[in-house]
Amino acid sequence: MVVEVKDLSIYYFTLNGVVRAVEKVSFNIEKGEWLTFVGESGSGKSTVAYGIINLVPSPGRITGGQVLFEGKDLTKLSPEELKEIRGKEISMVFQDPMTSLDPLRKVGDQIAEVMIEHGVDEKEALKRAKELLRSVNVPEDRIDYYPHQLSGGQRQRIIISMAMAFHPKLLIADEPTTALDVIVQDSIMDLLDALKEKGTSIFFITHDISLAVERSDRMGIMYAGKLVEIGKVDQIIENPHHPYTQALFASTPDLWVDKKISSIPGFPPDLRNPPPGCRFYPRCSVFQSKDELKKVCDVVEPQMVEVENSHFVACHLYR
Repeated sequence: MVVEVKDLSIYYFTLNGVVRAVEKVSFNIEKGEWLTFVGESGSGKSTVAYGIINLVPSPGRITGGQVLFEGKDLTKLSPEELKEIRGKEISMVFQDPMTSLDPLRKVGDQIAEVMIEHGVDEKEALKRAKELLRSVNVPEDRIDYYPHQLSGGQRQRIIISMAMAFHPKLLIADEPTTALDVIVQDSIMDLLDALKEKGTSIFFITHDISLAVERSDRMGIMYAGKLVEIGKVDQIIENPHHPYTQALFASTPDLWVDKKISSIPGFPPDLRNPPPGCRFYPRCSVFQSKDELKKVCDVVEPQMVEVENSHFVACHLYR
């Protein structure tokens, strides 16, 4: 096991109240495994990713839980200890490559900086920067380019090359294909696949369920700061248990199946004041149709239970 997340909670302390962005989320990632989290915007997917590397932006703060990386709790490490791990053993590909790169510095210097920070000689770092560019199908002469001189796909490949510099044990990818065309998107996914084949574990964040289905080993479903279902991709696609997972799939078009697309009624809750019990119950059609649930779902928070081998769901239907 590379990472074990236990009851991770992350709150944002704003002037308008405390936003309970992530609450008691638990999961693990095995060596060489690709785990994808999907869910609506604001469900807490990216916040979990930032929490793993203890890089939650202000005014956010990890308020509880553990992130165990090879036995070390990353939530307890000092900035100096975290610096030794970030970029070397755990790397992250951020959502927008233009904001991840310094617009005033050549990309080669930025790739080399990652290695120099971890003790590589400057001359050797620049040499390896060229090799990394070639490995992600970017011409090595782009080493002297500035970010604005490159396409969006090239910038994202450069971010991935930086993440690959030390063959990390865990790569976190936060919506790395956003705003890219399908051809470039596919090449980015192939790069991540190649890393996985070399033993790197992938934690992937996306809105695109088709990407999760195509590439992942396991899938987790986030809703309103909670992990509501997690299991192998085939298990969740063929037999989704949580009403939110079912509604999410029903709202997704499928080119190969003639089906009616239906939307999820209502809106996600305000996480400054989330509903008691199950956070999905105000939008849940099952809750509306079963009288026996109306005394439970809106009062008692559901706990994760195993419904089949390594397939877990947090729903009172499966108590």
